[in-house]
Amino acid sequence: MQFDTYLFDFDGTLVDSMPTFISSMLRILDENGVAYEDDIVKTITPLGLNGTADYYLNVLGLSMPKEQLLRTMGEYLMYAYFHTIPAKQNVIETLQQLKARGASLNVLTASPHLTLDACLKRLGMWELFDCIWSCDDFNTTKADPDIYKRAAEKLGSPVEKVLFLDDNCHACKTAVTAGMQVCGVFDPSSEEYTQELKSIAHYYIEDFSELL
Repeated sequence: MQFDTYLFDFDGTLVDSMPTFISSMLRILDENGVAYEDDIVKTITPLGLNGTADYYLNVLGLSMPKEQLLRTMGEYLMYAYFHTIPAKQNVIETLQQLKARGASLNVLTASPHLTLDACLKRLGMWELFDCIWSCDDFNTTKADPDIYKRAAEKLGSPVEKVLFLDDNCHACKTAVTAGMQVCGVFDPSSEEYTQELKSIAHYYIEDFSELL
C-alpha cells in the first residue's frame, strides 16, 4: 500500500480521542434529558461540532441556543485536547517514515482548529503535515462527497490518487463515493462496526505500522 498523498482523519485515527469525544457529546444529551439512538456516535462523528449541534437541535429536539450548545461542547472537550489526549500507537513513527519517503501528509477532520491545532502541536505532529484542514474550512462536513474532491483539488492530485484514512464507516463510505482510495482504521470506539468498515474500504489496518 504505497501512495504519494495521504489524507488522515484526526479523532480515532491519529489520536486516541474518541472516548473523550463520545463522553462529552453524550453528556450534553444526558444532562438535558434527550433520548438518542444506540448508534448515535457513528452518526455524529463525521459531522464536527457545528454539524453535531445542528443534529442535536433539529433532529433530536434539544432545546438550547446553538451558540450556548457549541460553547458547552468546546468547554467539555478543550482540556483533554490541550493536555491529555495521546497519539495512537505507532502513529508518529509511521508518519515520520512516510514523510522521509517524500509522501505528502495531510489532515481532514471534523474537529475545529481550536482543539485540532493545539493537540497536534503538543504531540509534535504539526510539522509533519502539509495541509491541516477542519471541515469548517470547507463549510461542510465529511458526510458530503464534495469535501473530498475539493481537498484533492487543493492538494493538486487526482481524487483517486489520494489515500483517505478514517475510523468512521460513514466518512469512509462517502470518500469512496467521491472516488478516493480509502483505508479503514481500527479504533476501539467503533469495534462493533469493524466488518462493515472492512466491507466499505479498499484497505484496512489495525495498527499504523501496517502502512509501511
